[in-house]
Amino acid sequence: MVTYLYWAAVIALVVLALFAGSRLGHLGKGAIVAGVIFLAGWLAYYFHYQQVFVKRFGGVMHIKVPNGQRHLGSTWKDDNLWIENFDPKTNECIFSEYSKGNLLEGRVIIRNCNPLMEQAVPRP
Repeated sequence: MVTYLYWAAVIALVVLALFAGSRLGHLGKGAIVAGVIFLAGWLAYYFHYQQVFVKRFGGVMHIKVPNGQRHLGSTWKDDNLWIENFDPKTNECIFSEYSKGNLLEGRVIIRNCNPLMEQAVPRP
């Protein structure tokens, strides 16, 4: 729901820029401003607000686990989503911060990590 309100506000600003440009006799300049507003709104949503909206207000995000890895878990730290995967080929646990476009993405690699291996449990 919040996503719809966000996009309604962005589209309203685009229409307002086009309307103001046409009323002032500069439709070309209004179209440029409208394009800049739409591009800024799209970039802000794609790189920041989508994750914030999902965490705070509910929503849907689709994340793909890299080929050859197994998903172990995920958690939120502030507004950042951290995902833990296991790579059986290299025997590494990869704890990475999810961000669209791989900008400012953190990553922790734990070597010799084998969480999926069954461990012998002493029986009474």
